[in-house]
Formats: sequence, C-alpha cells, structure tokens
Amino acid sequence: MARTDERFREAYNALLDYCGTLAPGAQLSSEVALAKYLEVSRTVVRSALERLRAEGLVRWEGREKTLLRRPSPQDWLPVEPDQMSAEELEQQFLNWVLRFDVPPGTPLNVTELARRFRVPAHSLQEFLASLSRFGLVQRRPRGGWELVGFTREFAIELSDFRMMLELNAVSQLVALPIDHPIWSQLAVLEVEHHRLAEQIDERYHDFSLLDERFHTAIGSVVRNRFVAEFQKVITLIFHYHYQWDKKDERERNFAAIGEHLRLIEALTDRDEAGAIAAARDHLRTSKLTLLSSLRSHALV
Repeated sequence: MARTDERFREAYNALLDYCGTLAPGAQLSSEVALAKYLEVSRTVVRSALERLRAEGLVRWEGREKTLLRRPSPQDWLPVEPDQMSAEELEQQFLNWVLRFDVPPGTPLNVTELARRFRVPAHSLQEFLASLSRFGLVQRRPRGGWELVGFTREFAIELSDFRMMLELNAVSQLVALPIDHPIWSQLAVLEVEHHRLAEQIDERYHDFSLLDERFHTAIGSVVRNRFVAEFQKVITLIFHYHYQWDKKDERERNFAAIGEHLRLIEALTDRDEAGAIAAARDHLRTSKLTLLSSLRSHALV
C-alpha cells in the first residue's frame, strides 16, 4: 500500500472516530479545525469529507457539514502499516505510561496515540476500552479517555489481587502430575536463575525478563480465562516496575532471585505449605518494591 493511500486511510478512519462522538444532525468542525485535529492537510480533509458524503455519512453543503448517521464498523477502511499485535500494543502502551512519566489524569489523544503505535484509531479505542476493565484508564465525561494512572492505591490493590491469584496458582501447581509441562519449565527456570545469580554483577538488569517468565509460568497452570486476562496485565506492570528504580537494583534483584529459587524448591518438593509461604514472602517483597519504585519514579 502506498504511503499516501495509507495516510488517507488513517486520516479517514480518525475522522470516523470523530464522527462517532457526535449525534446525527450535529455539525462537523471546519476544514481548518479538522486538518489541525487530524494533523493532515486540508486537501486530505476534503478528500475524506468527499468519501463521507459518498457513503451517506454526512451532508456537505458549502461550509455546513451535517452528520447524517453514526459510523458502522464496516465504514472503517483497512490499514496495513507495520502494525503491531494486541500483545505488542499492550507492552508499548505500558512502556509509554511507565517510562515517560505520564501522570494520572492525562487526557489520551486517540489520534496521536494511534499514530505513535501505528494502529488504526478504532483499534486503539477498543484497546483503551479493554484497559478500562482494569481501572487503568477511564472515559471522560465529555468524551474521550484519560489515564487513571499507577497511583499508590492502584499499586496496593493490584498487589493484593496478585497475591490471591498467585497463591491459588501455587496450590494448583503442586498437585499437577509429574508429566505436566510445568515441571520441565521450572527445571529450566531454576538453571537460569542460578546462572543469573552467578553473573549478577554483569547481568543484574536481566532479572526483569526472567521475573516475567517465572511468574507467567506459574500463572499458566490456571485454566481460567478471567484469571489469564488479569494475570497478563499484572505481569506486565510488575515486569516494568523493575526498570523504574535503579537504586540498589543489583541487590534487590539478587535477593529476588533467592526468593524465586526458594519457591521453585518448595514446588518441586510438592511442599504446598512451604510453597505458599515462599510465594507470600516474595509477593510481599514485590509489593514493597513496587511502592518504592513509584515513589522514586515520582521524584524523577
């Protein structure tokens, strides 16, 4: 697809998103205002308006542009840039929020973010709607979205919920048969933890990735679609928080490796009580680290 055509499709889809915020009978903004809003030329705006008129979405007479109906899903044009997957979009969005100091209450410009992440605006709308279930974003009273943010209260609630999910996963894991794939995964993870501990001075920054894999493996034994959805977001947030606070990073990560190994040993021994205790201690440490990271991040 030619870049000019791709640009038109992106602008047209963004204009459809804009029309979706209006009621039938409402007047669209001027061409100048739309060009500024969409960050395109007036020529592109006029081409998009022509298509809206042809599709029966607007009546365009002189300067008056009246919305006749709300857009339907089939009105959006397919866009084929180097588009990221839903999982990549989640990671990129959280990375943008957590690493670029986006404060709570920040309005989220769908058009701008869609361009940043190279996804259609309506796909980003769907993504933000999915995040609203976790309390990360919310709709604004007059339309659009805003970031609720990673406040202290959010971190505490998230950590407490994570504790419930993971302790349940640990109890289920220890009861699994010997031929379950989780045991080979834990064996590999145990070796990698020991290797990282031996090379901690040079590789301590690699722990966040290992931590993500470790907790994802434990959570994977729970066959529950609702748990899986929340676990994915929880894992991402705890993965990224290790990157915020660089103070004592080596020492914190080395201690966390030891906590992981203690849990792996209890799981391998089928010691449910020991595994629950090890998991609870580790998750309490993670909670304190997350809160500390939030404080440090707020000072940057």
